[in-house]
Amino acid sequence: MIFGYFRKNRQRRVIATLYEQVATAARAAALYTSLGVPDTIEGRFEALSLHIILTVRRLQALPPPAPDVAGDLTDAFFRDLDASLREMGVGDMAVPKRMKRLAESFFGRVKAYGAALDGGDEASLAGALGRNVRGDEAPAHDLARYSMAAERELAQLDLTALLERGPVFPHPKTPEEMP
Repeated sequence: MIFGYFRKNRQRRVIATLYEQVATAARAAALYTSLGVPDTIEGRFEALSLHIILTVRRLQALPPPAPDVAGDLTDAFFRDLDASLREMGVGDMAVPKRMKRLAESFFGRVKAYGAALDGGDEASLAGALGRNVRGDEAPAHDLARYSMAAERELAQLDLTALLERGPVFPHPKTPEEMP
């Protein structure tokens, strides 16, 4: 009985660490300065959602128990969103409605980005990212290329590497680094 507690506690720490690594990647300044992600609450949700989606896609492609880790990571994401809403002062009665809208948005992005990534379709991914991340019809080609590069880099990692070293995301280029 007591050994199960320690195992579950370790699992929570592993997921918390993985989530923090993904969240840190989603806060990279160059995403906002170079790749067109708005530095707003909504933009930060979009950046975090994109990085969670990319990581979860990799985990779901690996053998068990990786799909369970993917589910735990997604749960951690939604727990963080719930806590953030409450921290911003959203009332207890409104949080479930907002969480439902956020979940619908997130899973819509999972479907749209996943279809484009599965087909290697940069144009479709750029269009979806432009609509969702920037809220306009202009395709987000730089962000799409970043996402596809991230997917390729993540594909090189097995579960042990993902959990020990964390997910690998490309370094978004700052304006100074661009030709």
